[in-house]
This record gives sequence, structure tokens and C-alpha cells, in this order.
Amino acid sequence: MPLQDVTVGFIGYGNMGQGVARGLVNGGVVGAGNIVAYDIDRDRLMRDTTQLGARAAASAEETVAESDVVVIAVKPNLVGEVMTPLADALDGKIVLSIAWGMWNDQLEAIIPGTSHLSVVPNLPIGVGSGVLVVEQSHTLEYEQMALVRSLFEPIALLETVDTAHMSVAGIVSSCAPAFTAVYVEALADAGVKYGLRRDTAYRLAAKMVEGTGAQIIEEGMTPSALKDGVCSPGGATIKGVVALEHAGFRGAAIGAIEAVQG
Repeated sequence: MPLQDVTVGFIGYGNMGQGVARGLVNGGVVGAGNIVAYDIDRDRLMRDTTQLGARAAASAEETVAESDVVVIAVKPNLVGEVMTPLADALDGKIVLSIAWGMWNDQLEAIIPGTSHLSVVPNLPIGVGSGVLVVEQSHTLEYEQMALVRSLFEPIALLETVDTAHMSVAGIVSSCAPAFTAVYVEALADAGVKYGLRRDTAYRLAAKMVEGTGAQIIEEGMTPSALKDGVCSPGGATIKGVVALEHAGFRGAAIGAIEAVQG
């Protein structure tokens, strides 16, 4: 099916669902008119779909009926309640769950016999620089998975992991933007302390993070090699790195992941 003919429907249209929709539309993958969404908060749904140019459905049933790809974007504890009545209508549809922790076996118990795949996106997918963690176990046919890849590869890095590691992979990719934002804010605070304008400091720090990530991914550099390339013997940068080590920077980053993983 040509991408321009694919309709993507969202059941639940909160922050993450909207982020995925924005990424698809702003990335030129699908037209805004090919996004349809339903949410129980009707006022918010109307506001947010109008802002994107997407369509607001009157019900979850209408969303499924009009969609080729159905995105489950409700809270995990609501997936069973919302999706069980829709199971028969999902025949021939591709079902993507972005509900945290609803992996292949859980989905199969709720919507048995359907074509479903669990993924974890992150909010930067909304600006075409996202990550989509993809569960290795799924019930999609080859052609269906190819369509999913065609939809998301233009706006995200797709990383396939086994079920046992979906949680930690999702934490590293989807929770860490918040951790990184704290780091960017701290760098900006230091810049402001020494006279930079706040907006300038934010741009410098944010672009630095973007470029550092690009070097690691596109050039295949390891973080240690990148660090060593910047740190000259006795130079200013290595003094800053040592200060981070004394402050427990690595341990704090690992501790943040451990706190979420539990």
C-alpha cells in the first residue's frame, strides 16, 4: 500500500500519541488528513487534532473502521477495557501499541489473532529525531512490518530488542530525554552564570547534544573515543571531565535508569 494512502488512527491522543502523529505529518510521511484520533477528552481532542489538521473521530470504533494502522495510545491499565470490545473489528488492521509494558503476550491475550506489534517511541519523534524501540516478538506479516518500517524510519531510529529488554531499552530512549533536559538546563545555568543570555545558552547546549549523538551514530564513534578526542593533555576539557567524575556524574546517570527500572 502506498504511504500516501495509509490512514493511521490513534485510540488515545495524549502527549505521546500526538508526538507520533506530529512526526508522521511534519516528516511528510502521511498527510494530516490521514491521521484520525479518538480520546475521551473531547475538548482536548478537538483542539489538538484541529491544530495538526487531523480528523477527530466520535468513537474508538469509528477510528478503527477508518484506519489501516491502529495505534493504541491509552494508559496501560486501560488497554484491556478499551481494546477487548474492538478485537473483531481489528481484522486486517496493523495494531501498534505504544502503551508501556503491554508486550506481545499481553496483547495477544487481549486481542487474540490480530496483527499486533509493541513499540516504545520517545517524544523527539515529533520533530523527526526520535527513537522507536520495537519488540522482536510480534504477530505481523512480513509486508506489514515493512509498512511499519516505511512509516517510521524517516522520523526515528528503529531498534529491535527482545521482550526481556523492552523495558530497559525504553527507559534509555524514552525517559532519558528528561534526564538530558536536566543536563542541558544545568549547562545553560552555568552559561548564564558567566554572562550568556538564557536563550543562547539553551541553543548552544541543545545543539551540542544533537551533534554529539550524531557523531556517535553516524560516524560510529564510541563515547570514550569522542571524549578522548576533545580532551588534550592538561587541557581545560579534561579538568571538566574530572570534575564530573568527582561529582559522581556517571553514577547519577546509572542511578536514574535503575530508579525507573526498579
